[in-house]
Amino acid sequence: MQVLQVQLEVGPDPAEVGRARRWARSRLAGSGIGDDEPLAETLVLLISELVTNAVVHTGCPAVLRMLFGAGAAEAGTVRVEVADSCARPPRPRHADGDDTNGRGLELVDGLADRWGWRPEGAGKSIWCEVDRCVAPRSPAPGGVAVGPGVPAAMVPGAYSA
Repeated sequence: MQVLQVQLEVGPDPAEVGRARRWARSRLAGSGIGDDEPLAETLVLLISELVTNAVVHTGCPAVLRMLFGAGAAEAGTVRVEVADSCARPPRPRHADGDDTNGRGLELVDGLADRWGWRPEGAGKSIWCEVDRCVAPRSPAPGGVAVGPGVPAAMVPGAYSA
């Protein structure tokens, strides 16, 4: 299977997060994933969280990569990777009620079908994957239909194998 990879260099400035979101939306549209699709919204949110973590917690430049199955935007998996030059592993935190941060990796865990990290060069790469369905999934428990590109984790009571 051919894979199309696009990437963006991100500076160590929190303003870069907005630029990364705009860039991601344009690349998603170019791959055939409509801006109004739930998959696009999910991916942009995941990108926002991962780029924010890289910029805020490392203070280093980062590289955002998106990988698509070439010519198969309506099927397969979209992978997002954010690589930085800080070797310190990600540290998931648990935010309490009024905390204003600490929810990023919990959000990634809830939205992505899979996520993890690996050493890359002198730093690391944090990645997540979202599977895109060809046809709508069957209704989840409670009668809520999970549409194409909507992770089951977003539906109360749904589960994924």
